[in-house]
Amino acid sequence: MKTAIFVKDRSFYKTIVRLSIPAAFQALISLLVNMADNVMVSQYSALALAPVSQANSVSTFVTAALTGLGNGAVVLISQYWGKRDTAAAKKITAVAVSLCLLFALLMVGLIQIFPHAVISLVLDPGQTELMPIALSYLRIACLSFLPLAVTSALVGALKGVEVVKVTLYATVISLLSNVVLNYLLIFGKLGLPEMGIQGAALATVIARFIEVAVVCVYAFRMQKNMDIKPGDLLHHEKWAWRDYFRFGAPVGLNGSQWALVGLLKMAMIGHLGQTMMTSMNITEAMMNLGTMFTFALAGGACVVVGKAVGKGDYDTVRQYSVTIQVMFALIGIFMALVVIVLRHFFIGLYDQTADVESLASTLIVIGALTLIGTSYHASCFKGINQGAGDSRFVMTVDLICGWLVVLPLTYLGAFVFHWPLPIVYLCSRIDQCFKWLIAFIRLRGNKWIKNVTRK
Repeated sequence: MKTAIFVKDRSFYKTIVRLSIPAAFQALISLLVNMADNVMVSQYSALALAPVSQANSVSTFVTAALTGLGNGAVVLISQYWGKRDTAAAKKITAVAVSLCLLFALLMVGLIQIFPHAVISLVLDPGQTELMPIALSYLRIACLSFLPLAVTSALVGALKGVEVVKVTLYATVISLLSNVVLNYLLIFGKLGLPEMGIQGAALATVIARFIEVAVVCVYAFRMQKNMDIKPGDLLHHEKWAWRDYFRFGAPVGLNGSQWALVGLLKMAMIGHLGQTMMTSMNITEAMMNLGTMFTFALAGGACVVVGKAVGKGDYDTVRQYSVTIQVMFALIGIFMALVVIVLRHFFIGLYDQTADVESLASTLIVIGALTLIGTSYHASCFKGINQGAGDSRFVMTVDLICGWLVVLPLTYLGAFVFHWPLPIVYLCSRIDQCFKWLIAFIRLRGNKWIKNVTRK
C-alpha cells in the first residue's frame, strides 16, 4: 500500500506545532540574549569577545551533553506516555536527573582543578593576552552547570508527556535576567561593583539558578500530566537504569560525543588566529538562527512519533515519517535563503573589522548551503528515528561522521595542507552534505521502528 505524502489528520500538525513553538521561541530568545551578551562584552573590552567566546565553547559542550542526557529520557517517556504509564515515566525521570547531575559535577570539578588544561583545548596558550580573560570567565561560569543539569533532565522528562510551556517560561525569565544582570555587573550600575568579564560569568550563574527554580515549581506544583514530586527523584529502580542505558543513553552519548566534536572543532579554530575565531563565532550564531526552528520541530516530531509507537500504531508511524521528511526538506530550503539574505545585517550588529566581516560573510554563505541537508537529516535522526527507538543507529552514524570524517578532514585542511579558511570551515560541516542520504536510506525499511516500553 502506498503511503500518502501528507498526513490528513490536522491534529498531527497542531501537536507538532504546539510542542515545537515553545522550544523555537526559547532558541530565538537564547540567540538574541547571547548576541546582547557578546555586544556588552565587546563594548567593555574589544579584546574580550574572542576569549570569552572560546571559553563559552566549553559551556556549549556541557549544555549540549546535558540536553542530550535529558532528551534520552524523551525516547522512553514519550512511548510510556502513549500507554499512559506515568509511574514508569517518573522512574526514568529520576535516572535522567541523577545522570545529568553527575556529569555536571564532573565537569565543574575538572575546570576548577585543571583550568589551564581545559582552556588550552580551545585557545592557543601562546596568546598570553587572551588566556587570563578566558580563565577568569570560565572558572565562575562553570558553576551554572549544576542548576542547568536539573533543568535539562526535568525539561526533557516533561517534553515526553507533552508539557512544553515550562521551557518558554523558564527561558524568558532566565535569559532576560541574564541580560539585566550582565549590564549591572559588567559595567557596575545601580551601586554594584564593576566586575567586567567576571560580572558576565556571575550573571550567567545567577540566571541559571532562577531558571531551575521556575522549572521545579512548574514541574512539581503546576503541571498535571505527570504527578511528580521531589521525593520521586530519590526512588530508583534497576529496570529504569537498564532501559535508560539501553535506549536512552545512546541519545545522551550521541549528544555528548557530538558536542565534543564541536568542542574539538572550536579548539582547531582557536589556533587559526583571532580573525578566524571571531568570524567563526559570528557564523555559528547565524547558523543557530538557521537551525533553531528545525531542531525545535524535530523535538516535537520525536514526541509525536514516540507516542504513536507506544500505542503500537505502526502504519501511522510510517505515514508520519513520510510527511515529516517532506516538511523538513522544504523548511531547510527556506531557512537557507533567510540566512543568506540576512547575513550582512546580522554581521553588522557586531561592529567588527572589515577583515572579520568579509570572512564571516563567506563562512555564512557556505554554512547556509549546508542547512538544507541539516534540516532533512535532523528531522529524521532527532525526530523520527529517536522517537521510534532507533537511537543506536543515530549514534553510530554520528560517531563515524564526526570522528572519522569531520575532525580528521578539518585538521588536515587547517594544519597539514593549509587550505584557505573558508575551505577549512566547509570541512568542519562536510557531514551535513551527505548525512541526509544515510537518513533517507534508513527510513526506506522497517528496522527503525522499535517499541522500547515494558508491559
